[in-house]
Amino acid sequence: MRAVPTRRRVPWPPSLTRLTGAAIVAGLAVALTIAAAVAGGAGRPADPGPGAGGTDPQAYGQAAGGGTAAGIGRLQRHLRAQPRDAESWTALGLSYVEQARLTADPSYYPKSAAALRRALAVRPDANDGAHAGLAALAAARHDFGTALSEADAALAINPYGQSALAVRIDALVELGRYPEAMAAAKHADAVRPGTPVFTRLAYVNELYGRTGEARRVLRLAASSATAPADQAYVHDQLGELAWNGGDLAAAGREFGLALRHDPGYLPAVDGRARVEAARGRTARALADHARVVAALPLPQYLTGYGELLEARGRTADARRQYAVAGSWSTLARASGVATDLETALFEADHGNAATAVAAARAEWGRRRSVHVADALGWALHASGRDAEALPYARKALATGYRNASFRYHLGMIEKSLGQRSAARRDLAAALRLDPYFSPLHAPKARAALSALGGAA
Repeated sequence: MRAVPTRRRVPWPPSLTRLTGAAIVAGLAVALTIAAAVAGGAGRPADPGPGAGGTDPQAYGQAAGGGTAAGIGRLQRHLRAQPRDAESWTALGLSYVEQARLTADPSYYPKSAAALRRALAVRPDANDGAHAGLAALAAARHDFGTALSEADAALAINPYGQSALAVRIDALVELGRYPEAMAAAKHADAVRPGTPVFTRLAYVNELYGRTGEARRVLRLAASSATAPADQAYVHDQLGELAWNGGDLAAAGREFGLALRHDPGYLPAVDGRARVEAARGRTARALADHARVVAALPLPQYLTGYGELLEARGRTADARRQYAVAGSWSTLARASGVATDLETALFEADHGNAATAVAAARAEWGRRRSVHVADALGWALHASGRDAEALPYARKALATGYRNASFRYHLGMIEKSLGQRSAARRDLAAALRLDPYFSPLHAPKARAALSALGGAA
């Protein structure tokens, strides 16, 4: 289970930081995310960035100032005295979603749902905040159809709500409706520009293979951001973009800038770990990975750590990380999170191929994103069904998305089918795009390419 790009996808996603290598794969907090997305679920591995979830940043700060947990306590006390305060019920629901993201504890999602439903019961009419909150919650649970309908309900009341505009983009991305996602991102940029919108506009461009435009938009976002948290988030996204293009120097620089603005920003610590591993600084990389999973045990981080351990011959240690990552699905499902995409990726690489195929097919029945197409193709390959896998592997690259893991999957499927020339082309392309895309699979790509008589 490699990182899913979300929420950079967004947590999240969007392998597994993006699900693909980038994301939400996302993780336990399901930092997969308020912005699920941003990746997405399948997208980048990461969280959606300040204000990108279901609430206005200023309103959230007023409700939860002094820390999310403290804010939750104050809201609970206030609502015991004032149970007819719909805005506070909404703030409480959003605070629970944020707390899930921060703590990797999906048990906060049912609490969020109850609070947001209470907000609508108290004020059923013109309650755009509660609908935007339900959209963010649905995205965090990977229920992107509901996220879209709730975002639309919020925007029908308030067409300028930044949270609903942002989640609407996430939902369209994760559903694989990319032309609509681009239109939604451009519309949001016109009516309510800001960091949450800029980063989503960049990601949609990246999904279309327009990495130069994605970088330009993110640099604009960095130049306009003032809060340290916003700067950390944007520079982390720039680091992911550079990483996915195999530019270690730029990736290391951007992750370093993110950590300069916020030394505790864990997605950037994870990015720095990947860069250190690619540079051969294994001890530093393992220390950073250990720091991340100790604080935020999300599947994308646990799996990345496990794969580096496995690549270094520490198989027992790797299995321990995989076991913790595997437990996430059970915990998350119990809290209403759809985990089939993460399950498919993990099982295809580290578990049972039949389970991977069943999970990927279930997810494909719900949404047709490039990340789900890649996961289904790879799961079918793992089960020895390469002729069935090939069309899905091609669909994953049909938008022009420049993803080394996707290209590697296609090349390995072609190799299994005896399509030597195509396999050489795609395996070489994967390694040219990002020679470091996985500590386990990049060496396999090189070995396969060499066996075919090719060179990166």
